[in-house]
Amino acid sequence: MSALLTAEPDLLAIARRWAADPDRWPVPLRFDPSSRWYARLDADGRHEVWALSWLPGQGTDLHDHGGSSGAFLVASGTLTEETVSGGRLRPHLLTPGSGRRFGPRHVHVVTNRHADPAVSVHVYRPALRRMTRYHLAEGRLRVAEVAEAGVAW
Repeated sequence: MSALLTAEPDLLAIARRWAADPDRWPVPLRFDPSSRWYARLDADGRHEVWALSWLPGQGTDLHDHGGSSGAFLVASGTLTEETVSGGRLRPHLLTPGSGRRFGPRHVHVVTNRHADPAVSVHVYRPALRRMTRYHLAEGRLRVAEVAEAGVAW
């Protein structure tokens, strides 16, 4: 007897579909001069989708996704993602249409270091329940804070 296997959805493909059609978003895109704006666009039992907007200079702390895998796609503008490698942060430039998939242990910083606003779409599986923020000290990650869904965002 063979078991029926269900393929996991491609999270980057899901982000690409949502980024391609902002008119179907349940909330209008906006930019907040005081902090990064974000809104959940969709959630089901397998994943959740978020839109984020980034004005020049806005970014995240060094963080993980609490054991969730994910993907994100830059819909417009340019973002810089930094990941830890060899005890230091290594930058990766992400332009419109580019994105990346990541596993449950991925730690990064994302920042808009450019003159134009940026928009990105993020997909997580399972839904985010917590995120750990880190400091990089002497080439090692040190936990700074564990943020819980419903409390910190």
